[in-house]
Amino acid sequence: MNRFIQIHLLTSYPPSNLNRDDLGRPKTAILGGANRLRVSSQSLKRAWRTSDVFKETLADNLGTRTKEKGVQVYDKLIGNGVKEKDAKEWAKDIAGVFGKLQKEEKKKENKDDKKEDTDKKPKDLKIEQLAHFSPEEESAIAALTDTLISEKRKPKKEELDLLKQSNTAADIAMFGRMLASAPKYNIEAAVQVAHAITVHKVAVEDDFFTAVDDLNNYEDDAGAGHLGDTEFGAGLFYLYICIDRNLLLSNLNEKKELSEKTLAALLQSATTIAPTGKQNSFASRARALYCMAEKGNQQPRSLHTAFLKSIETRNVLQKSIEELETMKSSFDSIYGDSSEGHKSFDVSKKEGSLQELITFIQED
Repeated sequence: MNRFIQIHLLTSYPPSNLNRDDLGRPKTAILGGANRLRVSSQSLKRAWRTSDVFKETLADNLGTRTKEKGVQVYDKLIGNGVKEKDAKEWAKDIAGVFGKLQKEEKKKENKDDKKEDTDKKPKDLKIEQLAHFSPEEESAIAALTDTLISEKRKPKKEELDLLKQSNTAADIAMFGRMLASAPKYNIEAAVQVAHAITVHKVAVEDDFFTAVDDLNNYEDDAGAGHLGDTEFGAGLFYLYICIDRNLLLSNLNEKKELSEKTLAALLQSATTIAPTGKQNSFASRARALYCMAEKGNQQPRSLHTAFLKSIETRNVLQKSIEELETMKSSFDSIYGDSSEGHKSFDVSKKEGSLQELITFIQED
């Protein structure tokens, strides 16, 4: 079996703000001495993992990442007649299996504050860090909760063995899981995703906008009802993905059919799904214009070096494809073949297809 699958994508986004920093500006990076737009790997993986492509293709093989599991269990217990004190204790027992729980902050009484705290739920049921629950763990939690409700008792120590080393969560198998309190249940990610960067230098621009008050008759004020500004950028992005196919299969308990479905969902989402940031403002939906997939047992390598020198030409797509393929050829000439084979599609030339690439990466 070819161990590594490498995917190289070129996707053009029109004016957009897909992935913001702490100031609300599009994220950037310096590469080759030039400022580039950037979309983080976290943003990309989140968009893919929650996409309809994943939900439709992988259906019952997706996990849930949350801090709120204890709250969910508590609500179910309360909703089925368990006393509040018991519900809190039992929910904490279950949620605590997956990580350290948050401490409930003691509020100082303020006589002048007449507002009532309408949220009566305990604050210490949430896990401190996001925990990724597999379908098997979700089922185990649900079954134990039902047992506690029907038998009206606290969970036994042996019943709290809820963590599973073997699971069928495709997203956990791809992107990994870390549980600080139970490291033996950690899962190493089989898919590595680079930050997407533009192949050319960019300047982040400002968009000043106004909104009109529809009921304003302009008798007293002829100005806008709202003034605002947002920042954006546009560009052709290069994205690199590396997949350890052996590890993916191992993470999925050697389920070959599920592994193939996972690969298909990953490639389809990577080529068709955009991050959701500011989509209502910019409608920056896009699909990959070029994709090259490689597979083999050779040590993987990114081809971002093709763009160390910023692409400065009107025909930026064609030039980028040429530079990408030239860099691949250059690596091969120095180090030997970087893969056992490769296949690509090019939208501008109507060559290849997404389905051909999916079939290519699924085959041993």
